[in-house]
Amino acid sequence: MAVIQAVIFDMDGLLIHSEPLWQDAEISCFQELGVPITREMCRQQAGRRLDEILIDWHQRFGWTGPSLAEMHQRILAEVSRRILAEGEALPGAAQIVRQMHALGLKTAIASSSPPQLIATVVAKLGLDDCLDLTHSGVHELRGKPDPAIFLTTARLLQVEPAQCLVFEDAPAGVAAAASAGMRVVAVPSVFDLDDPGFSVADQVLQNLGDFRMELLTA
Repeated sequence: MAVIQAVIFDMDGLLIHSEPLWQDAEISCFQELGVPITREMCRQQAGRRLDEILIDWHQRFGWTGPSLAEMHQRILAEVSRRILAEGEALPGAAQIVRQMHALGLKTAIASSSPPQLIATVVAKLGLDDCLDLTHSGVHELRGKPDPAIFLTTARLLQVEPAQCLVFEDAPAGVAAAASAGMRVVAVPSVFDLDDPGFSVADQVLQNLGDFRMELLTA
């Protein structure tokens, strides 16, 4: 295996405890339309882009009134508000990003969230000075589990996919990283450790603090 030169982090549910906040925002915004979105439905969509999720739900429920674009903006505004007010770093999140940066590795966030929300979280967690770049999946034709977001991030970092280590919390992200030819560590937040979607991960951890550095030189 190639020596790791870059570490790519997902964001929601990995670095910041935001998945429940996403669920709250989506349920709240759809409740007034009479659309019965549940926490379990939101959980199953974790890791995917919001625009793709909304298309799926519109095909299923076909609400009248607000357009897909309007619902997209409503949910983003609400989740941004909730993250600023309630969002907290997950255990070991800031430490591991800083540790990888201190080792001289290139570091990046590759998230399905839009750029403005990524910037909000990076500022809230104080990670501005230890990230080489951030990349949003909204700039890709397809979101996770398609590998495009990770392949583009590797290109922007000027490293080969095989030289990248990815940290992810959802099966869609793990599948995307594995399809990109990268090593991947799964750290589930709203999924079980034994979820079949994590079977392709190199490691499955309860939290970021359990990561073994040996994977960097294996």
